[in-house]
Amino acid sequence: MANIKSAKKRVITSEKARRANASARSMMRTYIKKAIAAVQSGDKENAKNAYVAAQKVLDRMVTRGIIHKKNASRHKSNLSAKVKAMA
Repeated sequence: MANIKSAKKRVITSEKARRANASARSMMRTYIKKAIAAVQSGDKENAKNAYVAAQKVLDRMVTRGIIHKKNASRHKSNLSAKVKAMA
């Protein structure tokens, strides 16, 4: 561990942030999986609702700086294509 007081504090702070970010990424992945599962089940209304929920979570992750903007855009595009293909 670090010797300097501020460095010790930084270690604690960054560990706390790492855990929060890991939790947020896990939540995001769960919403994406729910949307994909809804598409595969064939329930169009449920798939649309799951897509909207996943889209909100992805946008929130971008705002917080947890994922890159283009990463979120790619996920939203792929999910949107799957939902539209159900028609």
